[in-house]
Amino acid sequence: MNPSEIIARAKNEGRKLLLEHEAKSLISYYGIPTTKVRVAENENDAVKAANEIGYPVVLKIVSPDVVHKSDVGGVKVNLRSEEEVRNAYRSIISSVRENVPNARIVGVLVQEFAPPGLELIIGLIRDPQFGPTVMFGLGGIFVEVYRDVSFRVAPLTEEDADSMIKEIKAYKLLTGFRGMEPVDLESLKDALVKAGQVGLDNDDISEMDLNPVIAYPKGLKVVDARIILR
Repeated sequence: MNPSEIIARAKNEGRKLLLEHEAKSLISYYGIPTTKVRVAENENDAVKAANEIGYPVVLKIVSPDVVHKSDVGGVKVNLRSEEEVRNAYRSIISSVRENVPNARIVGVLVQEFAPPGLELIIGLIRDPQFGPTVMFGLGGIFVEVYRDVSFRVAPLTEEDADSMIKEIKAYKLLTGFRGMEPVDLESLKDALVKAGQVGLDNDDISEMDLNPVIAYPKGLKVVDARIILR
């Protein structure tokens, strides 16, 4: 489905939050790299998806009523075998039903396990005055601890993206600090420009949060994606 179809389906179902696989499908349409994902509706589907994606994998609950998946036992990581996938699937369903009894469960997301790298965040907000505005900074827990972020109004040029990256205090970490390998800045700039385009093309999007985006010496991958509609 294209972005307008993904958004229309969510709105028709009365949802303001895209499910994770919908959000990843939307940004993939723009060429922003994400982890491979499949939605499994039962245990056997989860095993089949894991075999297709390749181990290790991550399993996450898919529910419009569960936003913070980890808090309700809805995430299992680094699963390396069919048996681990089956056990994780059962555990997730059981835990979510216990913690959120009325949650509508669509299924379980089977996701490629992304190797460790530098965790970054790419965000999008719709400012009342300036319109779609892209945010960039350190991701994971660090975004809440350090608040080290930069902003630019869309559309972004490659020069805008470059200045955003260099503006954060943690820029040294991106360029190879104390023996760390530098990350692929060209891929990062490309993702920032494309994030701005997502906001320009899709007026129904209120916020987008790609966190973490794991940056590598070659390329990057969006591990978690959240899109809120107006």
